[in-house]
Amino acid sequence: MAASAREDGARGQKQGRRGCEHYDRGCLLKAPCCDKLYTCRLCHDSNEDHQLDRFKVKEVQCINCEKIQHAQQTCEECSTLFGEYYCSICHLFDKDKKQYHCESCGICRIGPKEDFFHCLKCNLCLAMNLQGKHKCIENVSRQNCPICLEDIHTSRVVAHVLPCGHLLHRGYRCPLCMHSALDMTRYWRQLDDEVAQTPMPSEYQNMTVDILCNDCNGRSTVQFHILGMKCNICESYNTAQAGGCRISLDQQ
Repeated sequence: MAASAREDGARGQKQGRRGCEHYDRGCLLKAPCCDKLYTCRLCHDSNEDHQLDRFKVKEVQCINCEKIQHAQQTCEECSTLFGEYYCSICHLFDKDKKQYHCESCGICRIGPKEDFFHCLKCNLCLAMNLQGKHKCIENVSRQNCPICLEDIHTSRVVAHVLPCGHLLHRGYRCPLCMHSALDMTRYWRQLDDEVAQTPMPSEYQNMTVDILCNDCNGRSTVQFHILGMKCNICESYNTAQAGGCRISLDQQ
């Protein structure tokens, strides 16, 4: 497992990115539970039959000089920067995304911090535009998303507050009309970044597909991407595939 994690890191560096598909970082975490080396807790959890406790991580290994050392932001041997952002509580190393550690949530959130407030009843950081304008449900994030079943509170996926006060991950559409249930502009921007940072394998890079937009009801022909396909008319990712993939004629 450790060798595989190092190989993944090396491939990432050659592509201009360090770390794994989840985080851009210059070190591997030494899992205190099994003493194995993984780029992140998510990579660990997908390969093991147990979960890595991020708060108990004590040591990391530099991906450049391979020195194992105490968890810190910079390698003590070769001065490699493990992460533009580093949290000594969560042991989170990553590219700077305006993250901040919320003591009330107990974990790091993607900011900027001034754009969010922590609702004491919901027990969750919410966008400032929801302050005094949302329906509070006690400890609303301490449950799994009813759509994808992933834990909402610790998920890297942004949770959306619906008018009813409940949270959803990717369940952003009305189950009846399929229109977006709220203003998704911020999420579409985040998805733009995720798509840009996640190139498709070469055999899919010239693939296009017809899509139907659930928000504007328009039809578009766009490049196929597994994370989502953006409407050319209203720029929504709330779309559905309306045909099979095909190779773009101008790319042949």
